[in-house]
Parts: sequence; structure tokens; C-alpha cells
Amino acid sequence: MNRRNYVLLILTTVYALNIADRFVLGTLIEPIKAEFHLSDGGVAFLTGVALAIFYVTAGIPLGLLADRTNRRNMIAWALLIWSSFTLLCGFSQTYWQLLLARLGVGVGEAGGTPPSQSLLADEFPAASRGPAMSIFSIGSTMGAALGMAGAGWLTDLYGWRQGLIVFGAIGLPLALLVRFSLREPVRGATDEVQPDPAVSAPGIVDTLRFIRRHPAVFHVLVGATIVTFSGAGLLWWTSAFLMRFHGLSAGQAGMSLGIMSAVGGSIAMLGTAWVMARLVSHDPRWQVWLVALVSIAAIVPGVVAYSTNSFNAATLALWIFVPASCIYIGPTLALCQSLVPAEMRGQTVAILLFTANIANLVVAPQLIGSASDFVGPFLNDPHQSLRWVLVACSFTGVWGAWHYYAAGRTIREDIT
Repeated sequence: MNRRNYVLLILTTVYALNIADRFVLGTLIEPIKAEFHLSDGGVAFLTGVALAIFYVTAGIPLGLLADRTNRRNMIAWALLIWSSFTLLCGFSQTYWQLLLARLGVGVGEAGGTPPSQSLLADEFPAASRGPAMSIFSIGSTMGAALGMAGAGWLTDLYGWRQGLIVFGAIGLPLALLVRFSLREPVRGATDEVQPDPAVSAPGIVDTLRFIRRHPAVFHVLVGATIVTFSGAGLLWWTSAFLMRFHGLSAGQAGMSLGIMSAVGGSIAMLGTAWVMARLVSHDPRWQVWLVALVSIAAIVPGVVAYSTNSFNAATLALWIFVPASCIYIGPTLALCQSLVPAEMRGQTVAILLFTANIANLVVAPQLIGSASDFVGPFLNDPHQSLRWVLVACSFTGVWGAWHYYAAGRTIREDIT
């Protein structure tokens, strides 16, 4: 294995653990809700908003840091911090202990992806970034699978805390591997236009102005935010949905969704990398056209999955919906590197993470949970409230698809 592919493998593994630590707690919604006697809105705050408070707050400053400092060391420290706090989540005995530890997980996770993306962009030239980022994004499907299946299995055997302890412990030796086996590449090394070392690195205001002046990257960021809500945001509640409406245990729900993510999601990611490698060379607009088409098409299986009373039909629909919800990640991450100068890449990824995680970790858990609490009293069967909120939210994919389509209007002029 050459050095470039080794770097991609290690950083994909780090990204998988980042996502796994997030999905572990999402899988534990029902047992945590029961132990601490919480409503849907209350458990949503603990499992989603608590992580996001510091994740999104720290994300922009850490993105700035990623454009100015040693990215390898930054990734290693971030991994060490979030893994340690995940361990503390597992040792928590009270609501407030779990809440405070969850806040610490958010601080650590915010420092992982911006430097990883920036570092990979200096390992792979523009022509190879689409496939490389699609492979990197497999970390999201594998991480989600490991988090859901592993946490569910360990919960059935030992209780909900054990999954947090195991996943936290995994990250500690991986942080050492990152620190001592990777190297820091020259910034902008694979770009046709090299950054001028005499010019000071741009600040966040400069990056925001650049994004606003270039419609393609602006629409990609907005579209990704909305598609994150319509896919990953709904999956945040899917384990609880399967347990509540189809009688699955935490282990059964986590294992089912984990297999869908690992198998279906990975096939979708690899398929996306294969398609991107062939279509983008002919027309770069396929990077956004493909995402727009998939976002529209995914609405149908999403509605079926949450509205049907048939477990078999719901499972079949989720086998389509879960992989489809992952396809946007690879093309989006590649565009965040190719549509902006090298010295703005860390900040651009941080902005994407800021907006996407507001949608995924704040809006989706809290809005869906609170809407479920609100709608329940107006239904003949209040127990069905979560089902119909998820059905309604499935249609937001149309909005996200429009932004990706709009990005295609200027992408050929804006791409670097």
C-alpha cells in the first residue's frame, strides 16, 4: 500500500469512529429515556443538542486552526479528547454527568474532520479527490453501522453504558497511531495554483465572502445542510421508531440499521466513487446532479418506511433509504476542497460541519422530538405522533435537491 492510500485508510478509520461515537448514543435513546424518565424532547436534548452545543460552537475556530497549524497533530489530539469523554459518558451515573460528558465529546469531534479533509486534499490532486472523498465518506456508513449495531448488541447483553465505554476505549490507541505514523504534507501541494506564502492566511470573514461570491459552493453548503436533515436527521430517530412501532429491542434495531449502513451504505459510496470517476471527467456538474436526483428519489422509500404498519415493507424501504441518504457525502466533501483555495479548505469544511450538524444534531433531534410531543395530543392515537412527524420531514429532500441543481449552473466556472 502506498503512502497516499495509507493516509486515506487511517483518516477514514478516524472518521468512522467519529460517526460511531455519535450513533452509539442515538441507538440508546429508548433505554436512556426510560432510566432518566425523559420525554421525547428531553432525550433529544441529551443525545443530540448536548453534543451539538460545543460541536458547532468550536467548529469554526477549529477550522481556522486547521488552516494554520499541523493537521496531523490536531487530528490526534481531537481523537484523544472525544474518545476520553465518550468513556466518561459510559461511566456516568446521573443525567447531569452524562450531559457534561456529552458536551466534551462535541468539543473533541469538532476538531477531527476539518484537518482530515484539508490534509487529504494535499495528498490527492483535484482529479482524484471525488473518488478519494467518496471512499473517505465510507467512514460515515461504517461508523454508523458499528455505532448502531455495536451499541445495540452490547446494550442487550450488558446495559446501555457498555457501548460507550468500548467505543471510547478504541479511540485511545488510534490517536497514537495517527500521531506517529502520519506526516504533515505541504499545504496546497497538489493544486495547480500554489498558495503564496507571503500572503497571510484568510480569516473566516474572507472565507464567508468568497463563498457568498461563488454560487456553486454556496448552494452546495446549503443543499448539504438540508439533505443532512432529510437523511441522517431522520435516521437519528429510526432506532427509536423501530423499537416503538415494530417491537424490536435496542440490539435488534441497531443491528438491522447497522447492516443496512455497512452493506448498503458502503456499496452506495463505492458506487458513487465509481460513477464520479467516470462522469465528472466529462462534466463536473454530475457531482451535483447525481445528489439532486438521489435526494428526490429517496423521498419515496422514506415515506413508505415510516408510514407502513408492515415490518417487512418498512425494512425493505429502509434498505433503500439508508444507503441513499449517504450518497451526497463524497461529492459534497470533494467540492468543499475543489471549489475553494487551499488556504480556505479547513474553514470551508468547518462551515459545512457547522450548518450540517445544526441540522443533524440540533434541529433534527429536537424538532422531531418536540414535534412528536406537540402533535400527540391532537391524534386519535397519540402513540403514532413520531411516525407522522418522520413522514412529514421526509419531503425536505426536495428543498435540498433544488440547491444542488442550482449549484450546477456555475460549477464549471467556480471549480479550481
